[in-house]
Amino acid sequence: MVANGDFTERLGATAKAVEARLVAALEPTEALMTGSPERLVAAMRHGLLNGGKRLRPFLVTETARLCGAPADAALDVAAALECVHSYSLVHDDLPAMDDDDLRRGQPTVHIAFDEATAILAGDALLTLAFGLVAQSHSADPTARLHLIHALSREAGAAGMVGGQALDLDAEDTETLSQDEISRMQSMKTGALIAFACEAGPLLAGAPIEQRERLRRFGEVVGLAFQLADDLLDETADAAQLGKAAGKDRARGKKTLPALHGHDWTRQRLAELVAEASALLQPEGEKAAVLIEAARFIAERTK
Repeated sequence: MVANGDFTERLGATAKAVEARLVAALEPTEALMTGSPERLVAAMRHGLLNGGKRLRPFLVTETARLCGAPADAALDVAAALECVHSYSLVHDDLPAMDDDDLRRGQPTVHIAFDEATAILAGDALLTLAFGLVAQSHSADPTARLHLIHALSREAGAAGMVGGQALDLDAEDTETLSQDEISRMQSMKTGALIAFACEAGPLLAGAPIEQRERLRRFGEVVGLAFQLADDLLDETADAAQLGKAAGKDRARGKKTLPALHGHDWTRQRLAELVAEASALLQPEGEKAAVLIEAARFIAERTK
């Protein structure tokens, strides 16, 4: 088993590497950014370079390391995924969606700029993501096509965007079953995390069995991430979260902690960590960091 300090150190190192790649991607000299309006780029930077653990990029780089994929290519895909994730947060924070004023302790993009600029910044980040994957010269061309296809699926109507639509619809629904809530969450949050864990084997051209197993690991970790997030919304304060707390229940959001209670949620999180760990047993000690990541995601306090 990897020491927690080693995991934390690697998570931090990955965050720094991804941050540097994102900073470079937004430079006006980059082909994808040449001629971009300065105010729009400033809003993109505000939504993208505002800290965060960079967990999704970390899962990309760690599954790539596990499967023997090129590190430079993994970093490009990790940066692209963070662009997609950040765009989703910029749009989720809008008054028409979750109406949040704070994100990671800072004003949200529509507060720091304005609503129209926030919408355009999110659009630009999403578009930039596919350009980063397409131009990644370290990745095999066939792998790039597979990654673009997979990312478009998981980020779109069948994945993250569809999950957000279900979440918004559910606010006007009196009750949802556990299966309905789980489906919504697996799309809204789990889809991008599943992609993060599938990206490594895709980059490496890994056997289908390994690819499917790592993707399933991502699905399980994604469920744990959302469960922990929902539990934190009910138990943590705004200073811990860097955003408003308790808003989900106030808005009528349908969550499993609200349905089953905190004790059930903590037990379910423990079960998901055990399932995630079992999925990685065939990888041996090479998967120790990913197993520690699953624990970290389920037990985080902010």
